[in-house]
Amino acid sequence: MIVLKRIGLAILIVLIFSAMVVFTAGNPGEVGIKLLHWETSAPVSLAFTIAFAVGWLFGVICMGLYALKVSNERRMLRRSLRMSENEVSSLRSLPLSDAD
Repeated sequence: MIVLKRIGLAILIVLIFSAMVVFTAGNPGEVGIKLLHWETSAPVSLAFTIAFAVGWLFGVICMGLYALKVSNERRMLRRSLRMSENEVSSLRSLPLSDAD
């Protein structure tokens, strides 16, 4: 199974690299980039690559924060479950009183 994952990852990397080469060859021009008071020009392929990398990084950070939130919720729920189980077991050990 691990071998299939590695083969799949290698194929994905080759496909991404091939798409990058085709995109670079098809777009030789430059694009102007203006951010606030900073202005520069870069090849189209480099601009798209940087935009893709920044978007991917933003997605990874957002997903990591969400995973931390879910992990914290699970920890709190497990603690609550443990406390509830302890309470139920302590109530079960109490003797029953007759309701006369």
